[in-house]
Amino acid sequence: MQKLLSFRFWNGVARTILRNREVILGVLIILTVFLAFQWRHIKFTHTEANLLPDDHPINEEYNEFLDRFGEEGNLIILGLPDESLRTYQQFNAWNKLGDSLENFSEVDFVLSTGNLPDLKKSEDNDRFVVKEVLESDLSSNKELKAFKNKLYNELPFYENLIYSKRDSVIRTAVYLKKDIVNTVTRKEFILQEFQPLVDEFSEKYDLDIKISGMPYIRTLNAKNIVDEISYFLLAALLITSGIFFFFFRSWRATFISIVTVIIGVMWAFGILGFLGYQITVLTALIPPLIIVIGIPNCIFLINKYQQEIKNHGNQAKSLQRVITKVGNATLMTNLTTASGFATFIFTESTLLKEFGIVASICIVSIFLISLLIIPIIYSYLPVPKDRHLEHLRKEWIGGFVAWTESMVRRHRIAIYISSVVVLMVSMVGMYQIKVSGSMIEDMPKSLQFFKDIKFFEESFDGIMPLEIVVNTRRKEGVSKSKNLKKLNKLEEHILETPELSKPLSIVSMVKYAKQAFYGGDTDFYDLPTSNERLFMAPLLKESGGDVAMMQSYVDSTGQYARITTFMKDMGTDRMKRVEEDLVAEIDKIFPPEDYDTILTGKALMFQKGTNYLINNLVLSLGLAVILIALFIAWMFKSMRMIFVSLVPNLLPLIITAGLMGYLGVAIKPSTILVFSIAFGISVDDTIHFLAKYRQELIANKWKIKRSVYGALRETGVSMFYTSIVLFFGFSTFTISSFGGTVALGALVSATLLFAMLANLLLLPSMLLSLERSIANRKTLRKPAIPLIAKEDFSEEE
Repeated sequence: MQKLLSFRFWNGVARTILRNREVILGVLIILTVFLAFQWRHIKFTHTEANLLPDDHPINEEYNEFLDRFGEEGNLIILGLPDESLRTYQQFNAWNKLGDSLENFSEVDFVLSTGNLPDLKKSEDNDRFVVKEVLESDLSSNKELKAFKNKLYNELPFYENLIYSKRDSVIRTAVYLKKDIVNTVTRKEFILQEFQPLVDEFSEKYDLDIKISGMPYIRTLNAKNIVDEISYFLLAALLITSGIFFFFFRSWRATFISIVTVIIGVMWAFGILGFLGYQITVLTALIPPLIIVIGIPNCIFLINKYQQEIKNHGNQAKSLQRVITKVGNATLMTNLTTASGFATFIFTESTLLKEFGIVASICIVSIFLISLLIIPIIYSYLPVPKDRHLEHLRKEWIGGFVAWTESMVRRHRIAIYISSVVVLMVSMVGMYQIKVSGSMIEDMPKSLQFFKDIKFFEESFDGIMPLEIVVNTRRKEGVSKSKNLKKLNKLEEHILETPELSKPLSIVSMVKYAKQAFYGGDTDFYDLPTSNERLFMAPLLKESGGDVAMMQSYVDSTGQYARITTFMKDMGTDRMKRVEEDLVAEIDKIFPPEDYDTILTGKALMFQKGTNYLINNLVLSLGLAVILIALFIAWMFKSMRMIFVSLVPNLLPLIITAGLMGYLGVAIKPSTILVFSIAFGISVDDTIHFLAKYRQELIANKWKIKRSVYGALRETGVSMFYTSIVLFFGFSTFTISSFGGTVALGALVSATLLFAMLANLLLLPSMLLSLERSIANRKTLRKPAIPLIAKEDFSEEE
């Protein structure tokens, strides 16, 4: 009865599609135009990916920090080796570059060698005044030498802020206005005004200026993501359509497939715009992903149509059978693929949740587009000629299928031994996998801005901000002598950590004031005594905007102090040890019973987010396995079939995990997608094979061996076709300049290849070995949905 109802349903669907071709085409055109108009709502991310849930304690602490001190990532730095500025003319030009940048409305202030504030006592010695270290342009190289001598030897306050004494690097600090840092204004300013100005200056004076800082890194990284979308789309389209043409040798079939997936891509962009989601490093993968997944749909539908034409030549009957028979099977396989992506919806990460929602919707959409467009277009075209059907008689594919049958028939023991050995070796590799919480590891290493990051890391000991907030629990508590000493002690500990840069805080300002009090003698660059502080108290009040940079290190109440340091890019294990050491020292200096402290910052947020996602990896993959297992149990009405179907699909995941361990590919936000995606796609082959196997059992009166070999011969070709398309389709991601995207493409491709071999060799072997326990009328009942009719995925009938 179920089979009859399903047949009637899909037969009704086929009649509806073919009898209402114009209406359906009109609806598709209207929907496509509507979604195309939604493109204007597509947003491009202007912030780092927030991997943590909004209500996560780490996120809440970071937001509390931003509310109190404002956006931390508003600093852009320009630098170059001191030796590049050999003449006073070049040095004057360098200073004028800073002045030009300060004229932009998007810039809050600029700190450069041309406007360094210098604290001095007034002539009557009753107050401090702020003058500029360099009050006018230099007029000789002798003056340049004198200025550099003063900077390097008399102004320790500016070490690691304006100059690196170790590497003799000079830099200019450009502080953007905090309210534009996370907006499109920041991108427009950096790309359209800031970078052209710096490039013009570099070319004019033949200087290799290095640029870095979070706003700059984020802008160029986001631009590269957007630029790569077109490359991905073109590469995925060319490669998958090229393979399609190689298989079918038909320009017409290839063109129809291209049109189908292009519409799917237009819908993908439209859905992103309609939902108001941002283009991130993950959502940017969805359009090419739709091409990769859409082409196999076209292969199944067009292959079936041509098979039907070859058998009886009746076009109307052929198109109806395409929809009634292949449409049902393709729906089921697309649903399992979509479910692999949909598991990300259940994570609390906004980044992954949005990716899961859009990807799963788009996969179901490309199925509907394929099912509607391909039969309708072919209904308007003449019947394919004999030359269009030549691919159905390819001998080399038959040879591949014969090889798999021979392996299953004669070398089952070898297949099992090989599987067990590979499993054991892979499990050893799994334990060698490392976790990466690096913010810059996946960035394009060949581009200049990544090289500039490494330049500043070497010269200034880091570029990724790490923030420490101390709540003294009383107003004006920061200015208390004991608290300044505690802050200083913590800074000394930070200086002893090689991966952290010289910190910035109000302590540096107070030390600078004492040095000025003693006539600029660097021996007195230290915290003042209580008596000395009485004379220096007016300094911070009278300084005004000249040292506005330091005003953001104490809140308006004087209760909260902020210490900013910068981290080098480091491995997650080392970063964890640095964090643990730092937290222990903070608690030791600022006892929790007397002070409240927060350790936060973008680098730490990203590392915590990575660990959070890894913990959710088990959840999302587990959900995918459970969901698909229940789906198989429901379809085949057999719990034992769950075991048989999951083994050949879990083994490739373990193999891939082992390869990651041996090859040193770390678990990170990009690579943790591999397992759920690959599992959701690879299980499609299992469903095809088991559905055909059950049909063969009924047709062959439960003769198991004949049914297994028959199913292998019938489905082997389609498995090979789709696996090759998917393998090369996902391989297009390896052209990316982002390391994570490359790893994702390579790992998914490899996993799908392993899955194809497992489904063609291990799955039929298990069915033969366990034949008496699973292949009988009691344990393998009629499926809830008759997925594939007898001739559905055959090469010939």
